[in-house]
Amino acid sequence: MNDIDIIQRQLDRLLTFFPRVEARINGLFGVNTLIFVIAAVNLSTGDLRLWYVTMPGAILLVGLLTSYYHLFKASFPDDNGGENSLVFFKRIQERTEVNYIKEFLDCSEAKFRDDLLGQVWRNACILCVKYTRVKQAIIATALSVVPFIVFLMVTATIHTRIPLLKV
Repeated sequence: MNDIDIIQRQLDRLLTFFPRVEARINGLFGVNTLIFVIAAVNLSTGDLRLWYVTMPGAILLVGLLTSYYHLFKASFPDDNGGENSLVFFKRIQERTEVNYIKEFLDCSEAKFRDDLLGQVWRNACILCVKYTRVKQAIIATALSVVPFIVFLMVTATIHTRIPLLKV
């Protein structure tokens, strides 16, 4: 397993998972925003005095804020680590162009192989954090669906938007 090509393919394979988790982040952000907008459009100022509107609305808001928090954390994971790496993007940008080129060309094959393996490990850690945060955001959004439906039903009833319930 000392072949640099094998290690590079492993890193490349791992990096293909990042767009998948990013798509979930963007999709869930859109869903959360849509839920929030629909709830806000259905709310009138006077509704806030009614506990049966405020309670599901507050639970909904807490769920969405929790989801947004996890989506934010998934979007900006910890990028520490990879000290002196010639592969890790954060460490590359800390060097000048000339120094980076010189250090890269002076690097031994064994050191570069170790650096690539370090990147496989570090990116796997970042990816795990992202997936965990997205999972937590999905759960928070899912738990917000029932309060959202109750909120919509109550506000629709109050504002007589449900024809069957008109008196």
